[in-house]
Order: sequence, then structure tokens, then C-alpha cells
Amino acid sequence: MIVAIANGGIVPAAIINQRLQKEIYLLKINLRDDCQRPKYDSPKLMSAIDFSFQGKNILLVDDRIKTGSTVKFACELLKEAKLIKTFAVNGNADYALYDESCFNFPWII
Repeated sequence: MIVAIANGGIVPAAIINQRLQKEIYLLKINLRDDCQRPKYDSPKLMSAIDFSFQGKNILLVDDRIKTGSTVKFACELLKEAKLIKTFAVNGNADYALYDESCFNFPWII
């Protein structure tokens, strides 16, 4: 199953889904504001998890991993999964496309 960290992971998850053909579920976590500045001291779950993930393999998708705190928090929330692999367009993940400090995403207006 694909779990996208909303909102940044939605577009990359949709692109990955074109190949994998798995359902996408949203994990609504927030740490930063629209300008990528920290909004909270630590990541916050913005709404309850509304999908079953226990015992399943998960590809956890986000757009950018800077400090890793959001992904670590997500992994803790999903710890009852069988396996979690991470994907980021940019940053340090199990699968990443880029590792650049300054990167603009075309889907962010």
C-alpha cells in the first residue's frame, strides 16, 4: 500500500501509483508552513488515521525530507505495519530521486 504524507507526498504518490497500481492513503501530518518554516516544535497528526495498515507493507511517500522528523513520526504512527519503506523526491529516504539542499517542486505554486 502507498501512504502519502499530506500534503507534500500526494503528487509523488500519484506518480508512483501509475506504475504500482496500489491504493493511496493519506497521513495528514504537519510540521512546516507554506514557506517551509517550522510551524510546530514537532510534527502533528492533523486528523485520525482512517485506514487499516496493520501487518501490511507500506511505501511511505513525501516530497522532501529535511530533518527526518516527519517521516520518523509517521513510522512511529504506522509501527504495526509489516514493513515500511520511505520514498522522497528530495532528501534522505530508502528511495530518493535527488539529494539537493535547494529544490523547487513544479506542483507548488
